[in-house]
Amino acid sequence: MGAFPAYMFPTSVKEVEALGWDYIDIIMVSGDAFVDHPSFGTAVIARWLQKWGYRVAVVPQPGWKDDLRDFRKLGAPRLYFGVNAGAMDSMVNHYTAAKRLRHDDAYTPDGRAGARPDYAVTVYTKILKQIYPDVPVVIGGIEASLRRLTHYDYWKDCLMPSILVSSGADWLCYGMGERPMLELTKAIESGRSVHQMHKIPQLAFYRSGKPRSGLVLHSFEECLESKKAFAENFHEIEIQANMMHPETIMEPCGDGYVQINPPYPPATTPEMDSFWDLPFTKLPHPRYKGKRIPAYDMIRFSVNTHRGCFGGCSFCTIAAHQGKFVQSRSESSVLKEVAALPSLPGFAGNISDVGAPTANMYGMGGKDLSICAICRRPSCLFPQPCRNLDRNHTRLLKLYRQIDSVKGIRHSYIGSGVRYDLFLDENGYVDASGAPYFKALVLDHTSGRLKVAPEHTEDSVLHYMGKPSFRLFKRLRSEFDAVTSAAGRKTGIVPYFISSHPGCTLKDMQRLASNPALKGIWMDQVQDFTPTPMTTSSVMYYSGLDPRDMTPVFVERDPEKKRRQKAFFFKKS
Repeated sequence: MGAFPAYMFPTSVKEVEALGWDYIDIIMVSGDAFVDHPSFGTAVIARWLQKWGYRVAVVPQPGWKDDLRDFRKLGAPRLYFGVNAGAMDSMVNHYTAAKRLRHDDAYTPDGRAGARPDYAVTVYTKILKQIYPDVPVVIGGIEASLRRLTHYDYWKDCLMPSILVSSGADWLCYGMGERPMLELTKAIESGRSVHQMHKIPQLAFYRSGKPRSGLVLHSFEECLESKKAFAENFHEIEIQANMMHPETIMEPCGDGYVQINPPYPPATTPEMDSFWDLPFTKLPHPRYKGKRIPAYDMIRFSVNTHRGCFGGCSFCTIAAHQGKFVQSRSESSVLKEVAALPSLPGFAGNISDVGAPTANMYGMGGKDLSICAICRRPSCLFPQPCRNLDRNHTRLLKLYRQIDSVKGIRHSYIGSGVRYDLFLDENGYVDASGAPYFKALVLDHTSGRLKVAPEHTEDSVLHYMGKPSFRLFKRLRSEFDAVTSAAGRKTGIVPYFISSHPGCTLKDMQRLASNPALKGIWMDQVQDFTPTPMTTSSVMYYSGLDPRDMTPVFVERDPEKKRRQKAFFFKKS
């Protein structure tokens, strides 16, 4: 294979030898194929730790049904194993909302299914603990992060304890992990006491005995006995997850308790820039030469501008993982990345996405941060936009223009979602930046049809979703038609909807399908609600209670009736 490039992470003994390494500090085990791109968490943490002088190797998609040679091949690391399931929860990756097994996997070479186990974090961790009982295992990524406390598992249809308990891992890093993982790595290397390590922010771990301080939740066993206790737990967890200065959370389980330390403060702009100012190749690992990784094809020419989301949708996990407070990169950092895109193989001048979880939240936040510091709202937009929220789009619009002026850039598109309640209300645009932003979005930064997510037409259902009234979508369509008509464009608009969400009945879907405001719109985007760990909607689905106020909520759990709800959408003429 020739000399292995020194900038790349080894995945085999031959590659380790080619680098001349006589030891490995950290071995990362992942459920995804390894792609050295900042959209993939394994690459981000590997590059970040590499920056600080650590030798990191990666074992992508190890075999777990054979003699476990993939787990043994590199031996034991000097410091610890890092384990994640990949960019998605392994169960969401494997199964549809109807619990049918998917036939492909976008994060595997050639889209091949079956390259990772169900509950991958737990399976990988147990294997490592069996082979190397004395080597610490640190779990992280989406699956670990969103299963850090008692959670409802849709596929087993039951409550499960913290993944720390079920996996036997030593440490859990939740959320975006650069700062906690570096601090933990330094602590393990220097031999800090467990007492000192238990103070590191944004880590979770299991301790024996009874909690002595912090916010103590109902125990896992109490949640098993009472759905109300589980809903009450989640209400407290969500409040803390959306506060700038949350408490330490303790959840008793068995003979001990899970402790969740508060996160690091939101990353500053210089910190955000440092996370991207790393030597990513933006390419799949050389081991995949000649193979296609579908998920990579989707993001290879995309640019992330920020993290976090203050939208607070009930069915979404973004705030629980990335945080509510938006953390933005500097314009110079974004433009530096954009300027390097033309050097990538296959780049034809088109950026597929300039965005983030919500693309148009770049640079946004509270006008008075002292108000944000004591706020307990899970959403800055629902039920009404916060008066302290700065929704001005001038800075973002300027960034779009700067990107388009970079040499080698033909088009920059916004492929990730936007929140139209950031620039529109029922009376029109919220400020002077709204109209020019929307015009630029539609005419200059939309590839094909404009995709938006009203999620439903019925306000009673939208209340449970934490989304604005459908009246706002009607206003959006009016403004969209005006912009496209004036420009002589034929661009269409595609709304996304969810069926069978808690609070949604068959009659609600019937009203959606026949809503006159949707006449003439391309209607093929409906998703059957899938309860995923650590969302308000999943708690509603399991408990039949709205955790925000403990009132009962209708939940459609019958598979056939769920199918009918989704099917009704497509009966629209």
